[in-house]
Amino acid sequence: MIRNFHRSGIAMSIFAAFSGSFAGTQAVPPDDEIRKILVERVGENEKAVGIVVGVIDPQRRRIISYGHRNAGDARPMDGDTVFEIASVTKVFTALLLADMVEKKEVALSDPASKYLTTAAIKLPERNGHLITLLDVTTHTSGLPFMPADAPPFNDSAAAKYSTADLKRYLASYRLPRDIGSEWDYSNIGYWVLSEALAARAGKDIEDLIRSRVLAPLKITDTDFELSPKMKENLAPGHDSALQPAPAASTIPIYSIMPAIGLLYSTTNDLLTFLSQCMGYEPSPLAPAMKVALSSRRPAQPGNEQALGWNVYGKDADQVIFRDGSSFGYASVMAYDPKARVGVVVLTNEVGEVGDIARHLLRPDFPLAKPANTKHTEIALDSKVLDSYVGRYEAKGEGIFTIARENDFLTIESPADWGLPKLRIRPESQRDFFASELPIRVTFQADPDGKVHSLTIYPPRGQKNVPANKLPGEKWQHPHQEPLPIDEGWRDRVGEAAVLAAP
Repeated sequence: MIRNFHRSGIAMSIFAAFSGSFAGTQAVPPDDEIRKILVERVGENEKAVGIVVGVIDPQRRRIISYGHRNAGDARPMDGDTVFEIASVTKVFTALLLADMVEKKEVALSDPASKYLTTAAIKLPERNGHLITLLDVTTHTSGLPFMPADAPPFNDSAAAKYSTADLKRYLASYRLPRDIGSEWDYSNIGYWVLSEALAARAGKDIEDLIRSRVLAPLKITDTDFELSPKMKENLAPGHDSALQPAPAASTIPIYSIMPAIGLLYSTTNDLLTFLSQCMGYEPSPLAPAMKVALSSRRPAQPGNEQALGWNVYGKDADQVIFRDGSSFGYASVMAYDPKARVGVVVLTNEVGEVGDIARHLLRPDFPLAKPANTKHTEIALDSKVLDSYVGRYEAKGEGIFTIARENDFLTIESPADWGLPKLRIRPESQRDFFASELPIRVTFQADPDGKVHSLTIYPPRGQKNVPANKLPGEKWQHPHQEPLPIDEGWRDRVGEAAVLAAP
């Protein structure tokens, strides 16, 4: 979803991590070695959070776990523990599309607008071309990640953001590039897809996915809503400070877009799905699975975007991959189609676990270093907060915006990062953290106290990003007239206002 962050744990960085040639298929490490990885990843927080790994290969299935569901809940995690799976949901949304294509109810080349008239959704066009179902499903539509006019999820105004607001935003949006010309992760694109499929079938998108995808797959602990059994087995989500995280479905901007990342599931259910993908079990959706993988567009050099799935590598070295991250969870589902080995990793702490799946399928890929998640918020004088407000430019990345909203600061990242607008909290005069996601920001100043730059510390495995403050940036009270900004800058930074994963 949501994450991508939903760029799904910053999908661009994952593409980069997979770029280049593979060392070839290798055996998945044994259980004790996998458990050591989990112990290191969860660390001393094992009484508050946990992680589950599922592996399926020609010999058997196996479940390896470490940690607990929540502080005060001593039950260990297992294959039936329930998690939000965030943007892994998109695999199932795309499989619905593939099934409708296989049954000739829709075509990938159909303009999405063909089915959106009754939903009163107006899509932008460019150079006489219309956005197709293939465009939105492969993230090549040119649509933004999330609506730029949506407030931070923890802002009181967020509760008022509605489907009507999203439709208005989309109707006025100008595509920044030709349709189909470039990969750029878009949660809005998957919302458009889900609305088009629902309109075509005349049914609610959640019911469509339940009846045409989840039921045929026989994965009974996967749903948009928690059954009593699922609720009993739920591992509550935690933010980067190990505090309780809100369910994505409780945040209005996400609740109106369930197909982008609001499914709950278990390791056992996702292994059952991978078993059908790899042919260990027969599946009524096998033809649709072929459609989903055969329809691709380039994403990064050597890697492709299929319907829902990311495809890394070529021929015998291929890995089929999909991950996600939400406010309190991280997830990944991946498999090697030649070796017929699949991996699922689920945790109830926000972050990124894609590196674990990559390492298990290709042990030559290094694991990320565990992050320090202990943060304590302090109070800072308003004048100190004001001194940090402005736009900061990072070479090769774009513009980061630090804004003052009431009594706190927010950071808005370039669109390519796929991150939401986040509240950042001080833990010292210069060091800030985001509790919802594992992001840290440190400001630098001259000896006289004038702030000149910042450094962003992204999630595990990502490089630190320095950014210089642009001249002439001053704090301005929100009730004053807004500072003039050029539309080009707005396009560059405005697309990542709200998170994904799922």
